[in-house]
Formats: sequence, structure tokens, C-alpha cells
Amino acid sequence: MDFEKLITERYSVRSFKPKHLPQEVVDKILEAGHKAPTGCNYQPQRILVLNTDESITKLKECTKCHFNAPTAMLVCHNKEESWVRKYDGALSSPVDAVIVTAFMMLAAQNEGIGTCWVMHFNPNAMRETFNIPDNVEPISLLVMGYPADDAKPLNMHFMTRPIDETVFYEEFK
Repeated sequence: MDFEKLITERYSVRSFKPKHLPQEVVDKILEAGHKAPTGCNYQPQRILVLNTDESITKLKECTKCHFNAPTAMLVCHNKEESWVRKYDGALSSPVDAVIVTAFMMLAAQNEGIGTCWVMHFNPNAMRETFNIPDNVEPISLLVMGYPADDAKPLNMHFMTRPIDETVFYEEFK
């Protein structure tokens, strides 16, 4: 798909057909995440694939923003495998995990799979429910599946701020 078309047509899908994704589609989405850039190529991302009725039932105990998606991927980062900025100790791994999420979201769109990027979840419940180790931090949840026939973007999807309010040249004004 043409990239401009891909990013223009993508929206947060909140209504899905009740069909789990086939493994070959899951693999394509994961491969896109695997190709995402990370700080010093440390690849601190850890991705939990939830693609069974049982795992989705468990997910629903951790967030109300599951939108009854049949498949989800919880993107985490390993804090112990992060590049660290020497000036202030900032970790690149949370940003790396979000970049991985964005790559997977776009790859899913390219495969005709709808997604919704979710941060509204209880990380402690995720940690306990899915046995996530202490050094691995859940960052983003990508719920996904085939869009329902009546799926459409929310009205707010089309509302953007003027670009001159978000982009600055030379210095912030």
C-alpha cells in the first residue's frame, strides 16, 4: 500500500469481527515490530501476543478498553536492556517500545487489520495476570482484528490542531 494512503486511512478501530488473526498475519505484524529502530539497537521490546479466547478473557480483567478485539499485543520494555542517556539518565526503552508499537500498527493496517492503541490498562494487573517479570514494564496495548462491517473512525479522529501549533523552527515560541 502507498504510505500516504496507509497513514491517511488508518484510524483507531473499536469494533471488530470475532475472529482471531491467523498466525501468518500475526507473524507479519511482529516482523514489522522486529524491524523497528531502537536505541543503539538494544531491542529491549518484549511483546506478549494474546490471540486465544482464554488470553483475551484474561486481558478483559486488566482493561475496559479492549473493544472486544479478538487479538491483542502487549508491548513492554526490558528496563535492564535500555540505552541510557548520560546527561539525565533517561531510558530509551519506553520510547523504543512505542516505536515498535507504531510499526506494528502500520503493518497491521497494511494487512487490512484494524487496531486501537491503548494505554488505559492496569499495569499491575497485566503483570500479575500474564506473569510479567519485574524488569519488564508494560507500555502499550495494541488491540486488533478484522474491522466489523460498521467500524468507523470517531468524529474526533478528524480533528487536528493547526500544524503551526505543534511544529516550530529554530526555537519554541
